[in-house]
Order: sequence, then C-alpha cells, then structure tokens
Amino acid sequence: MEHEVLIAGGGLVGASLARALGSVGMRVALVESWRYGADDQPSYDDRAIALAQGSRLILEAMGLWQAIAAEAAPIERIHVSDRGRFGFAHLDRRDEGVPALGYVVPARTLGQALAAALRDTPTVEIVSPAEVRDFGFEERTAWLEVTGEGGARRLEGRLLVAADGARSLIRERLGIPTRERDYGQTAVIANVTPRLEHRNVAYERFTETGPMALLPMTGRRCALVWTCAADAADELLALPDESFLARLQARFGWRLGRFERAGRRSAYPLSLVWARESVRPRLALIGNAAHSLHPIAGQGFNLGLRDVAALAEVLAAARREGRDLGDPRVLQAYADWRAGDQRRVVAFTDGLIRLFGPSRGPAACARDLGLLAFDLMPPAKRLFGRLAMGRAGRLPRLARGLPLAAPGPEWGA
Repeated sequence: MEHEVLIAGGGLVGASLARALGSVGMRVALVESWRYGADDQPSYDDRAIALAQGSRLILEAMGLWQAIAAEAAPIERIHVSDRGRFGFAHLDRRDEGVPALGYVVPARTLGQALAAALRDTPTVEIVSPAEVRDFGFEERTAWLEVTGEGGARRLEGRLLVAADGARSLIRERLGIPTRERDYGQTAVIANVTPRLEHRNVAYERFTETGPMALLPMTGRRCALVWTCAADAADELLALPDESFLARLQARFGWRLGRFERAGRRSAYPLSLVWARESVRPRLALIGNAAHSLHPIAGQGFNLGLRDVAALAEVLAAARREGRDLGDPRVLQAYADWRAGDQRRVVAFTDGLIRLFGPSRGPAACARDLGLLAFDLMPPAKRLFGRLAMGRAGRLPRLARGLPLAAPGPEWGA
C-alpha cells in the first residue's frame, strides 16, 4: 500500500500532523485544495496566531521553531480588564517560571516553515491543489477520490484523518453529530500600530459588545480581534482607516497611546462547533473538524496542535507494535486521551463568553469583584495559566519538547 495515513486538509493542523508522522517515517498523503506552500512575501496584514507555551515545545520538537522564532513576539504579561468598570487581573511569565506565556506568530510564517519542512520529509506526499470528491472505508482500507491538475486519482491508506475545518465535508457526510452554539457575534481582525511600545503585553478587554484582544507582534504591531454584533462588523469593515482607528481608540482607550496605522480588515462569524465523536473505524478528526471555538483566549489552534501531538504518538506506538493504524482500539486510545483537554478548553472558552457577556448592575459588579479576587489568588492564577499555556493534564511527548520515538518496521500492504 502506497500510504499509511491519508490527511484531508492541508491547513496548519493537517500539515503539522503530516510533519509529525513523516518524522518517524510514516507514509502520508496530505490533500489540500489550495496550491500548497506558495512563497509569498510576508506583509503588514499577515493574520496572527497566538501560540501557547506548550505549542512552542511541540513546534520545537518537530524541528519548526527555529524557522519562525524571528517573527515570534513573546507574550510576557496578560492584562485583563472590564471596560469602564473596576475589574481587572493580570498574569506574568515570571510568576509561572517560563520565558513567555505564549507567542504571537504570523500564520504565513508558520505555514511557510511547515511547507519547507514537508518538502524535506520524503515519506510525505503533498497532493495539491486537489479536491476531495468521495471517500469511504473498507475492512482494511480507507480511501479518498480526489481531482486536481493531474485529473482524478484514488488514494488508499490504513487511516483517514479529517483536518478539513469547522464545516468538515467528511464529518458532515458521515452524519457525525455536533454540539453547536451561534454566539451571534462577528470577529473583526486587523493588525494595528500604536504610538507606544506594547512591551510584549497582551490585552484582553471585555466590553458591552463582546471581548476585544490586542496581541503583541514584531515591529511594534498588535494583532486586533474585535468582537461585535454582525451589523456592527459590516460598519467597521466599511469605515475609512482614520475613522476605524478613532472607533478603536474610543473602545480600547489610551493605554498604548494613539493608534497610528491599521491594516486590511476581515471578519468571520463566531460559533462553537464540537463533534460528539472524534473517531470511528479508520477515521480520526482533529483541529477545527473536531472543535471550532470562539477566539477568546486564543485556544483554537493550540488545542488542535495538541490533537496532533497525541494522535501522532498513538499512531507511532501502534506502528512500532505492528498494529493496524485504523483499528478502533488504537483510535479510541487517542479519543480517550484528548477528551478531557477538549472538554476543559471548550468549557473554559464558552464560560468566558457567558461570564463576560452584556450585563449591568449587581451582575456586572459581582463579575468585577471576581476578577479582582482572581488577581489576588496565586493558586487560581497558576491553574488558569496551566490551562492557557497548554500544560494541563497528561501531555504527549511532543508537548513536553521530546521527539516521537524511533520509527518501527515498515507496514506492509
């Protein structure tokens, strides 16, 4: 058999899994609808990703961190506040004993590092650009039918991994049930430059229309995530830069001085999509195909990267033992391992949205008192920090900065 694992979706999570499996010699086909690894020059408008401290360890263990380190801005402090009210809290890397609480990296920089690493991983075949037309499962095989520039092609492997996004074609065609919640909000995304240095501080400000985050980037930029109602988002997208910056100034305040520049704006609706099953015989779901979250606290990609680390470890161990990679017992080990972390993070992000939603009077006062109490309770802050940094629960080898074990014998057809 030409491949052992088929990955549908070559985004950051799918590509990370291909890299992890390829590092132990596993034969992988990575199918992506866009032309893969285009060497576009970085720009001011690059979308940013917040990487937890645990995600840095995963990327280091996969041999990727050195390629992105120059563009990774460390988050040394996090300042949380309730706009127009007295509640606030902060976290500091020194209290956690780590060099940074996290890092902010342009998504394009990480994508280019992954593309370069995959080109140097001989057991990974990138099938791109190609569309998945059909898929199925047989007793010993999972298969994909794809079409691309070279025409139609059938790919076969022991396991199919769905990494094809929040509206996963594979998950939806199989009728895998999901828990969904439409937050009735839209995130407006842009890069902005304030007059004052951000000093590697991330700001999470809760407002009456939803949370606003400003994350430090290199070059004095900040990555802005502005949550608002859908009709307000359309207005924000249409504003001239000067008016947009004035609106941002009024909403965020003057802690970073005057906002001087805004990049291209984009928006996307916010919802929770959580698959009730993450595995079936010869199938595993990872990343947004398994769980798509509200961007509050920047947990989405980090959760998906921990999926990658756990699945890669389970599959590498099964391969060394000569077991079938698509065996339900092998895949259930992955599902059981990830269930607790996924449940905690979904509850955490969803709970923050509920807690810091629009409220007035006694409820808002109680919320602010809770923020102040949290700021004065080191044990609570350490627990929060472990969750936010991806250090809670049983950690895979990659999440501890360790490479996967040496490859086992080649699997026969």
